[in-house]
Amino acid sequence: MTTLTGRPPLAQIALGDLDHELRTTRRVLARVPMDRADWKPHERSMTLGQLAAHLAGVPAWGTMTLTTEELDFAQPTPRPPAPTTTDELLATFDVGAARLQELVAAAGDEALRERWTARNGEHVVFALPRVGVLRGFILSHMIHHRAQLGVYLRLLDVPVPSMYGPSADEGNM
Repeated sequence: MTTLTGRPPLAQIALGDLDHELRTTRRVLARVPMDRADWKPHERSMTLGQLAAHLAGVPAWGTMTLTTEELDFAQPTPRPPAPTTTDELLATFDVGAARLQELVAAAGDEALRERWTARNGEHVVFALPRVGVLRGFILSHMIHHRAQLGVYLRLLDVPVPSMYGPSADEGNM
C-alpha cells in the first residue's frame, strides 16, 4: 500500500481545475457572435450579450475573492462598460483570467483557508474558505453560465466547441 507523505499546496490543486476551465471558457467566448448580442432564447433569459459579458467577468470575481474579505450585494459597485465586440469580450476575460491565475499561484494555503463572506446587508449569503469560494462561487458559476452559452450558440447555429469531450460540431478536443 502506498501512502502520501505530503499533500500538494491548495493553490496547486486549485490551478489544475482553474487552468482547464479558463481555457475551455475562452474557446466558448471566442464563438460568441456579438452582432447578435440582443438575441435571447426566452423572454426571461439574459440576452446573448448580457450572458457573454457576465461570463467574461467571472474571473474578476475570483480576483475579488482573493483580495477582499467580503462582498456585500447591498452596496453599489461600479460596473465596467459591457463589451460590444467579441474582441472586447475576450480582452475582458483574458485580463481577469490572467490576474486570477497569478493570484491563485501566489496564494499560500493559509490565505486560501481564510474565510470569505458574501452578504446582502446583514444577511450572510455564505461564508466559506476562499478555496471553497473559488470552486463553488467562481468555477462552478463559470461552468454553469458557459453551459447556458453553449445552448445559445446551438440555437443560433454557431458551432459549439468541445468542452469535456467532442461536441457535435467538433470531433476533437
